[in-house]
Amino acid sequence: MTSVDFSRRAKTDPTEILRQRDGLYAVELMGAAISGLNFFYWLEANPSSKEQICQSLKIHERPTDVMLTFFTAMGLIEKRLSPNSLSPLGGEGQGEGAVFHLTQLAREFLSDRSQWNLIAYYQAMDQRPVCKDMLTVLRTGKPATWASYKDQKEWAKAMEDERFARMFTAAMDCRGVYIGQALADRVNLKTHKRLLDIAGGSGVYACALVAANSHLSATILEKPPVDKIAREMIQSRGFHPLSPAGREGQSEGAARVQVHVSDMFTDSFPPNHDIHLFSNVLHDWDVPIVKQLIAKSVASLPPGGLIVIHDAYINADKSGPLPVAAYSVLLMGMTEGKCYSTAEMQSYLQEAGFTNFTFAPTAADRGVMTGRKPR
Repeated sequence: MTSVDFSRRAKTDPTEILRQRDGLYAVELMGAAISGLNFFYWLEANPSSKEQICQSLKIHERPTDVMLTFFTAMGLIEKRLSPNSLSPLGGEGQGEGAVFHLTQLAREFLSDRSQWNLIAYYQAMDQRPVCKDMLTVLRTGKPATWASYKDQKEWAKAMEDERFARMFTAAMDCRGVYIGQALADRVNLKTHKRLLDIAGGSGVYACALVAANSHLSATILEKPPVDKIAREMIQSRGFHPLSPAGREGQSEGAARVQVHVSDMFTDSFPPNHDIHLFSNVLHDWDVPIVKQLIAKSVASLPPGGLIVIHDAYINADKSGPLPVAAYSVLLMGMTEGKCYSTAEMQSYLQEAGFTNFTFAPTAADRGVMTGRKPR
């Protein structure tokens, strides 16, 4: 494993490298919508709300929301809004009243009425395994197997296997070094002392924040087998002993970054932390679970405590940005979640009781939203 010096900064920007991987499934969703749903032909004849699209095409709300956001960001469909489609926060969403129509671009190139129709170009993809998986996800609302491997479970179950967990954690860790430094630049933690990194994986974001804030200590909340992997990776960066019992290196109590073994769904969050960090976590889960985790956070934080949600965000009106909309397709296919809009996430925080919201971009199409528990 390459050693990490968080005081050093990259001289170039890896955003385009990350976008190629993050958008891997976007073209497959396009193929599924065309070959499996005849989506653009149907929508041209039947301009409809999201709810009507789900009902008529017999597809589920979560993947449909992702699909509509992606096609909007591509400039293929557009919303014509009525007053009751405005979100409580002023962002124009995809709720009842927002009717989707084809744009001029789609009418010229994705319509059977046009001499420039390119539908057959995508229909040739209909036997690709991932294209079939995307159609299944749309119709069932359930994630596919990880990366469409025939012998693999869906992501949440696969993470219980240590071999898969090591591969996945390493993948998330390597991007986190660069993105974590940008997060540390953007979020002000000067008045806080103890950070709980919930489902923190390798601990790379906690390490980046601790490295940038000499007064700060952190706890990584993870369950087996990732807790073991986290200890190894944190120890390699000089923040934590290899052994939870302190058999090597410094004792657990003296470490600036510790690991707490727990299940974020079934166990209470450990007390005595005044910051809760969810970094690239909530996008793996559907709305009820996102709300559940945010509610647990506000219940556990002390008055004045800070919630930090670092993620890839769709903009408030769900018109893009295109790279995040494409990444949301990947999440839709392999997890139970999607990329949430800034308006959606703020509404969930408000519903739970958080106030004093901030939002700032970090790096590589990510951003950070914070909220505070009232005193």
